[in-house]
Amino acid sequence: MRTIPVFRRTRTETAKPPAAKDIQYSSQWRLIYLKFKRHKLARISMYALGLLYLVALFAQFIAPYGLQSYDSKYVNASPMSLRFVDSEGKFHLQPFVYELKSARDPETMRKIFVADTEKRYSLRFFVKGEEYKFLGLIPTTRHLFGVEEPGRLFLLGTDAMGRDLFSRVVLGSQISLSIPLVGVGISFVLGLIIGGISGYFGGWIDSIIQRIIEIIRSFPTLPLWMALSAAIPPRIPIVTMYLYIVIIFAFIGWTDLARVVRGKFISLKNEDYVVAAKIAGVGNTKIIVKHLLPGFLSYLVVATTLAIPNMILGETAMSFLGLGIRSPATSWGVLLQEAQKIENVALYPWKLIPLGFVILTVLAYNFLGDGLRDAADPYKK
Repeated sequence: MRTIPVFRRTRTETAKPPAAKDIQYSSQWRLIYLKFKRHKLARISMYALGLLYLVALFAQFIAPYGLQSYDSKYVNASPMSLRFVDSEGKFHLQPFVYELKSARDPETMRKIFVADTEKRYSLRFFVKGEEYKFLGLIPTTRHLFGVEEPGRLFLLGTDAMGRDLFSRVVLGSQISLSIPLVGVGISFVLGLIIGGISGYFGGWIDSIIQRIIEIIRSFPTLPLWMALSAAIPPRIPIVTMYLYIVIIFAFIGWTDLARVVRGKFISLKNEDYVVAAKIAGVGNTKIIVKHLLPGFLSYLVVATTLAIPNMILGETAMSFLGLGIRSPATSWGVLLQEAQKIENVALYPWKLIPLGFVILTVLAYNFLGDGLRDAADPYKK
């Protein structure tokens, strides 16, 4: 009977690591994904932004109260604490809050709120509350959580009109997170089209477009915001105001991307593969879409991601100064208007909580942009 020889790997033979095999046979987008996956801070930021936008999408369901809901008994009430242990030391599986009752500070005689340990209200899920349209389509009165009547739940305290700050932060995220996305989307399209035309065709078209860009960029940002905002009629519907604010940001934000696209087109339009496409009779539109844009598409993604934080800060600043979204609508900038006075911050520090959400969102976008920028060049160590 013939035996089959068995070859065993010696110590001098080494197996190729899986990572090297992935790099050898992976596509460009696969390499970008693998490098982005190793950027932990960018991944955490992506999950945080996903959670913020998920909350904004279901804001009316998550918020216990609506924008118009207020209670004059709880003006500038401090945040409530969810408790599991009552004043007698007993543990409860279901979290609860104590009712707030007003009192006077014995030293300053200022009105304060203290917990009334005799009235306890348990936290409940899917409770009935104010009517709204779920996702703007289905009328319902169910909210994610709340307390039984006549209890009140103020997780982040209240404002000067007795409105729940948590609900207003959640509902305000719909505007503060969506305006930058829509504005950057419009700026992205304008920058691609105008910058592409300027760089690809050149000549007098390029000169006119560049002079227009220089004129727009020569205006200081804040006075330009004020001038454009002053042109908006004071009493217009909220949806129309939203549209105007988006147009203002798009009008200002497209110039940076247009100049970058112009420079890329100038450097790429004389490459051999572009010249070959022209000789073959390929149209200008197809050359731009199929040959030029894919050459720096990863940069466009990164530039768009890093442009969103600037628009978030811009919308917050406009609303904070009273130039953007106005009541009865709300955004994080509108909520920070009460923090303009130093005495409000000193006496009611919870009114600065919306600033924390602004900082969190801006940092998350910056970290995500850094991760995408590193991943855009997968061969760089």
